[in-house]
Amino acid sequence: MHGPSPDTLHPFNGEPHTVFLKNVITRPNIEVGDYTYYNDLDDPSQFEARNVRYQFEPVGDRLRIGRFCALAQGTTFIMNGANHALTGFSTYPFHIFGNGWEEGFEPGTIFDHLRGDTVVGHDVWFGTNSTVLPGVTVCSGAIVGAHAVVASDVPPFAVVVGNPARVVRLRFDETTIERLLEIAWWDWPADRIARHLSAIRGADLDALEKACLDE
Repeated sequence: MHGPSPDTLHPFNGEPHTVFLKNVITRPNIEVGDYTYYNDLDDPSQFEARNVRYQFEPVGDRLRIGRFCALAQGTTFIMNGANHALTGFSTYPFHIFGNGWEEGFEPGTIFDHLRGDTVVGHDVWFGTNSTVLPGVTVCSGAIVGAHAVVASDVPPFAVVVGNPARVVRLRFDETTIERLLEIAWWDWPADRIARHLSAIRGADLDALEKACLDE
């Protein structure tokens, strides 16, 4: 018993509304871990075209999503290419339209202020129409509420909601979170995960640690 193959395109009984996301990614600057899925009633295979916005090759930023993440319909990542210059009186991007407007444009007015890669840990759940802004890190075990706009880093196992998203609670106490991050079940081989699903799905940390030690 080892669960579905991570190379399966439609892992939910073959239904077209859900894909294991790594199998529809073509851009080299997007990385997605095994078993992370995206659910969308309107062709989830178009995720990188519709849901990863303003990721331009000259900018060079990457989107990295870990294993066992669950992305609901409309989960969107805004990348650094969305940024406009903030150093002058106007934020209008005159230079992109050419015909002389590109003359005198200083790329540093944009590129010097980019926020870097966007990183999602493991076992993160994104609610419907949640949005992640450039350069944010969403740590493992977090929950991002529906319609939340994440503008700053999200701690491990935090629940965030709203615009801008704010932490409303931690899923577990800090000691438990530290132990869960040390166990890192999401890094286990698939067959080992399958053997210990009751501990992973349950709330018995001792059983989960025992499962870790018994291997």
